[in-house]
Amino acid sequence: MSLVIPSLFVIIITIAAAKKVNVFLSFCAGAEEGFKFTLTLLPIIAAVFMMCNLMEISGIADALARALSPAMNALGIPGELAKLAIIKPFSGSGSLSLLTEVLEEYGADSYIARCACTIYSSSETVFYVFALYFAGTNKKGRAAPLAIVILSTILSTILSCMLCRVL
Repeated sequence: MSLVIPSLFVIIITIAAAKKVNVFLSFCAGAEEGFKFTLTLLPIIAAVFMMCNLMEISGIADALARALSPAMNALGIPGELAKLAIIKPFSGSGSLSLLTEVLEEYGADSYIARCACTIYSSSETVFYVFALYFAGTNKKGRAAPLAIVILSTILSTILSCMLCRVL
């Protein structure tokens, strides 16, 4: 397995040489484009991180969790996991921290811990990925994809807890 990357490197250099492409200049041009693209992403990444921290520090995440807890209980999701379900679409590290707290408080084999693990693993940091994708593509019409992604996150949360209840 350790020869995969060097082999790909040799193959690419060989093909480029056969096509008489200046490999070094092509590499430099690609690196320059990548650097410019990275610079366009930095403000977006900073904004997402700041929003996550502000939600946590200001208490908005806790207030939302308390408000949504009864509705989540009605959907079969333990109310104790409301904060995890809210934070997960925004922050992977924040949700991992919440998952750790749940595992420490309820034990790894409890129903709540199993639900927390499946919620954590069955969804993505939606807003982070969404921000990066649309920053890179400059596409318009973001409302429909965002609604679909949020709905799929909600459904994955509900279905993961239903699966834990059955198993």
